[in-house]
Amino acid sequence: MLELTRIQSDTMVDASWASPGPRSLVLGLARTNEELEAIQRLRYNVFTEEMNAVFPNAVDGLDTDRYDPWCEHLMVKDVSTDLVVGTYRLLTPEHARKAGGYYSETEFDLSGLRHLYGELAEVGRSCTHPDYRSGTVIMLLWSGIANLLQRRGFRYALGCASVSLRDDGATAAEVWRVARKAMAKQPELYHVVPRHRYPVERLNSVLPARMPPLIKGYLKLGATICGEPAWDPDFNTADFPVLLDVQKMDTRYRRHFGMG
Repeated sequence: MLELTRIQSDTMVDASWASPGPRSLVLGLARTNEELEAIQRLRYNVFTEEMNAVFPNAVDGLDTDRYDPWCEHLMVKDVSTDLVVGTYRLLTPEHARKAGGYYSETEFDLSGLRHLYGELAEVGRSCTHPDYRSGTVIMLLWSGIANLLQRRGFRYALGCASVSLRDDGATAAEVWRVARKAMAKQPELYHVVPRHRYPVERLNSVLPARMPPLIKGYLKLGATICGEPAWDPDFNTADFPVLLDVQKMDTRYRRHFGMG
């Protein structure tokens, strides 16, 4: 298995921005064990301490799993404080084979996407420090993902979009209403099947709810929800499978991300 500090050695995200106000934010890839630990600590703080997620492998305030060593870890750092404030990870097809599959395969049967595997990268474990959720950090991270996809020649990006069930499923119901309508209009889209299906028919569709900002952002990018949600007991969330075809990405975002 490749060492953590070498997995990303052939890739560089050439991008940095200054955010409005006193914070200076820079986007890059984790290249040292210390940087990876800072990312894992941020994930622990957000997922476990804020969202009450329970991870069996979390040790010493770090969120780790067996996929981390095989992933490329994007991070946004505030250079004024040297604090990692946002992260995403990307798993390539080659490293997915070495890791024993994509993380998404623990939640979904991806047989319907198998013919895409040569062009399919997985993204996930996204989180942002609570003091930096104005939208700037997530746009930087998306820019980095777009950069990696383009430079590596991957057409598709797959991920799981989590929706908290702490509101009795009201938000998940809203997401599923939107997704089901879109899937009905485009039956030719690739669909995947949850391994532990969340009972969407029981979701409370009466309570008012808004589309979560992250999922709303995915849909604006041009991504599609490609199946029913899986239940993630660690997070107590309904996880929706999201697939982005880079060639069908919204034109405005393609220009914004420098993709022509």
